[in-house]
Amino acid sequence: MDPMEQTLEEAWRELVATARRTVTDGLVVGTSGNVSVRVGDLVLVTPSAVPYDRLTEEDLLAVGLDGRPVRGTLPPTSELPMHLAVYRNTSAAAVVHTHAVHATAVSTLVTELPAVHYMTGALGGPVRVAPYALYGTEELAGHVLDALDGRTGCLLRNHGTLTYGDTLTQAYDRTAQLEWMCHVWLTASTLPGRTPSLLTPAQLDEAAEKLHGYGRPA
Repeated sequence: MDPMEQTLEEAWRELVATARRTVTDGLVVGTSGNVSVRVGDLVLVTPSAVPYDRLTEEDLLAVGLDGRPVRGTLPPTSELPMHLAVYRNTSAAAVVHTHAVHATAVSTLVTELPAVHYMTGALGGPVRVAPYALYGTEELAGHVLDALDGRTGCLLRNHGTLTYGDTLTQAYDRTAQLEWMCHVWLTASTLPGRTPSLLTPAQLDEAAEKLHGYGRPA
């Protein structure tokens, strides 16, 4: 088998597994949300309106960075403009977009997720909320890019989340951490007469520096 073809097939299998995990972990319902991964100048992406448990190796779907179809017959996710905008303007190698419950709830309440936990530092700082725009539009893609400035994740107002990373595993982990932090803030905020304590910028910078070397040999 051609090495590039093998690479694409391996990336597709990992993409499908990640997409299925978003459902299993309750981050999306049905076919909402989408996942993509970059392989060279190609972007493999989940198709529109197809349940992830029905995807097979024959459904491999790839487009160029300009959105031009390269592989597959299924229509790509309607959020393709948002994914492509991230790849064209950041170092992203993988993108995960979800409609996670707690994160979506937070997106309707604030313009920035309060820094309730040091994992905020893993996303580059306090997570911003991109203004609302109709899904699948270039307008939404532009709002997301603004919210991602200096960050690896953001919330989408009345919509959900988007995170990116060097790998699908990293992008997914950031999505899960973001949803968890939103859950923590919402839970702490429900206590009458109490206000959650927040971390300072200096504390976040300190945590971000330590997290950068997490898991690496000393």
